[in-house]
Amino acid sequence: MAKSNKPSGPGTDAPALSPDLLALRERIDGIDRAIQGLIGERAQFAGQVGQAKGKLAAAVDYYRPEREAQVLRRVVDRNDGPLDDEVLVRLFREIMSACLAQQEPLKIGFLGPEGTHSQQAVYKHFGHSIHGLPLSSIEEVFQEVEAGAADFGVVPVENSTQGTIQSTLDMFLTSKVKICGEVELRVHQHLLSRGGRIEDVERVYSHPQSFAQCKAWLREHLPGVETLPVSSNAEAARRARNADDAAAIAGASAGSVYGLKSVAGPIEDRPDNTTRFLVLGRELFTTSGNDRTSLLIFIKDQPGALYHVLQPFAKHGLSMNRIESRPGHTGRWQYAFFVDIGGHVHDEAMCRALAEVADFVEEVKVLGSYPVAIV
Repeated sequence: MAKSNKPSGPGTDAPALSPDLLALRERIDGIDRAIQGLIGERAQFAGQVGQAKGKLAAAVDYYRPEREAQVLRRVVDRNDGPLDDEVLVRLFREIMSACLAQQEPLKIGFLGPEGTHSQQAVYKHFGHSIHGLPLSSIEEVFQEVEAGAADFGVVPVENSTQGTIQSTLDMFLTSKVKICGEVELRVHQHLLSRGGRIEDVERVYSHPQSFAQCKAWLREHLPGVETLPVSSNAEAARRARNADDAAAIAGASAGSVYGLKSVAGPIEDRPDNTTRFLVLGRELFTTSGNDRTSLLIFIKDQPGALYHVLQPFAKHGLSMNRIESRPGHTGRWQYAFFVDIGGHVHDEAMCRALAEVADFVEEVKVLGSYPVAIV
């Protein structure tokens, strides 16, 4: 019997593709080839830029956050859809991350272990072509950046629901690091456990901030359950994987890392729950055109001193985004003020305002001037 030339096996009964669909797929394949070629060309030019800068010490010397911010703003300005701004920015971040890693991957410290929201913030800001350094505390992130063991660090500084992370602010009182970027991350919390059954949960691990962000949900769905604070949400997930009656409040990524099932989520009390992170480095960068400056101001103890410090910024048209006081560690009842102001420290208006506050302060410490977070 003659053998049939008709293919056999799974999928052979699929209907033939229409000429229109075939044409569309061929067109997409052609676009894919063009995109791949252009990415390769971009990588070549990025390498030439590195060569033009000469022989530098490390990858950190090639990284320019202000230039990256300008590129991403143009991506947003050009976008007419159908993809969202956030999607396109993420794609271009990854392209730039891969191109920079041709020299050497950046070493980025963050509050670990793996699976924390801080790690998500690292990837959002730097892309995935980096070498992540999970560290045990916010203090250690500062120390590793200052010592040069990490090129940059990423630390949380405030949450839209629970306010400022005081341990981060306090580190700036003594550290020499500079802020060179910021990241805003929408934070979704999930209840995670080994078995995935809420009726099995007798205790819940999480970071205190996450407990606070989910307190109404916990009160309604797990009243009376023991809550155990730990150093990070990833640490909570790591503990929860060891017992069927334990659960963790953490991000979905922590569940993937530690093999946990989602019991419920998102469970944060506010749908707009967002955490702002700061990118730490060792130098000030030039203006990107849309920047924020963070200052630490030690004010002289005299009547009206705070008014006289704030008034010049308003006079010169500078918007103050945040002001917060902390004990200054310079003496009893001595306070320092953390201030965020729109603009770059080298802008003319900022220079004039800072000159006018000099008579009313003991010290003004420029913590950083950096691009405003994009998308």
